[in-house]
Amino acid sequence: MRKVFILALLMLTLSAFLTACGGGGSGGGGSYTLSINPKPTKGTVVSATPAGINCGSGGSACSASFSGTVVLSATPDAGYTFAGWGGDCSSCGTLPLCSINMNANKTCSANFTASGGGGGEAGTTWKLRNLGNSLYGVAYVNNTFVAVGDVGTILTSTDGVNWTHKTSPTANSLYGVTYGNNTFVAVGNVGTILISSDGVNWTSQRWLTGGKLNDVVYGNGLFVAVGDYGTILTSSDGVNWTQRTSPTSQYLNSVTYGNGIFVAVGEYGTILTSTDGVNWTAQTSPTNNFLIGVTYGNGIFVAVGQNGTILTSSDGVNWTQRTSPTNLNLSSVTYGNNTFVAVGNDGTIITSSDGVNWTQRTSPTNRPLNSVTYGNNTFVAVGEYGTILTSTDGVNWTRQSSPTSNRLQDLTHGNNTFVAVGRNGTILTSTDGVNWTQQNSRTSHILWDVVYVNNTFVAVGHWGTILTSP
Repeated sequence: MRKVFILALLMLTLSAFLTACGGGGSGGGGSYTLSINPKPTKGTVVSATPAGINCGSGGSACSASFSGTVVLSATPDAGYTFAGWGGDCSSCGTLPLCSINMNANKTCSANFTASGGGGGEAGTTWKLRNLGNSLYGVAYVNNTFVAVGDVGTILTSTDGVNWTHKTSPTANSLYGVTYGNNTFVAVGNVGTILISSDGVNWTSQRWLTGGKLNDVVYGNGLFVAVGDYGTILTSSDGVNWTQRTSPTSQYLNSVTYGNGIFVAVGEYGTILTSTDGVNWTAQTSPTNNFLIGVTYGNGIFVAVGQNGTILTSSDGVNWTQRTSPTNLNLSSVTYGNNTFVAVGNDGTIITSSDGVNWTQRTSPTNRPLNSVTYGNNTFVAVGEYGTILTSTDGVNWTRQSSPTSNRLQDLTHGNNTFVAVGRNGTILTSTDGVNWTQQNSRTSHILWDVVYVNNTFVAVGHWGTILTSP
């Protein structure tokens, strides 16, 4: 469900981008010359599609003939940042990608400026590491960052700073990646399965389903992938996959492993379990609401979904619907200080000490809350219009002053620092959750996700944006 929403939003964003920058139209029926002038000295401009221009410190082809729409990409040299377009591309502003309709001869310029500054404290100084296709997530496994996304995009990095675009054997979008048994496995649209032993060389496996694979997990020596139409695939090595008999045709959205059992959840309250990943049983579900996520922690499975749905199970087989104090969708849940906290639409905040009994707390906002985390003895929730709430006990919440009105999409805590990311490249940091500072992200793209691993914050977003700090 969340991926479908994100994909729809990305399509709307792309449409708006093309319209704003003069793209999307047809040419004037002939070929016209597009020139980059003056030639950049601190970066390179290339025509991402179609090819023809490679102008700047990386090449000297500064003009070419085109018809129709051309997409230009500006990449700064090390130590510099892209400052914006000029000439006939000025309407694209500071977006590193610019779509221009070639209905006449046109001239564009690209401006680059020194980045300035040193390493700085983690979370305060950010560097733009990559631009390209949209990325839907980032993971850190086997001392390697792996990011996957649109049109089969695979990026890897050992330090979060230097990223390499790997050759992908597919043009299908990739939605999930995991690591186990010395093998990376990525899954995606049209049943795509890719494997790699090193994150560098990837091989496409046989597509066993025409639907989308939404999630993959590794447990008990076995990869398990789930997806549309009740699809369940398993593999012991990531190379050879077997489609298992599924007791449902409903879409499966998430799968987890804990307490010696696999649990998958999906549409209309679907819950499937397996002790070996091969033989699956449909469990009786106490709800018909869509279940979006499932996790295991503190000795219990917890599944959440539409209309405030909360289900719990100690064994994955017997599920109990807990009385929810809200009928609004819950978007995020965390555990800290012996307390579960879930947040959602209209500023909803609910808490539980055991996952069973939930209480709705007074919220100082009616704006949707998108993410909640716990760190430094403080719960922090963020949401629409730059909303930031804090609580030391999960019960009493205070609205904090926010330096932005942009939507905050995700939140994490690491290195004694909270980092929130969101729309228009927004990055906010705080050491206490109360006092927040807006950082320079050097991008205006939406940031969807942020994680902290290996002493590095990594944020990913639209158009393949990757940011790291320090």
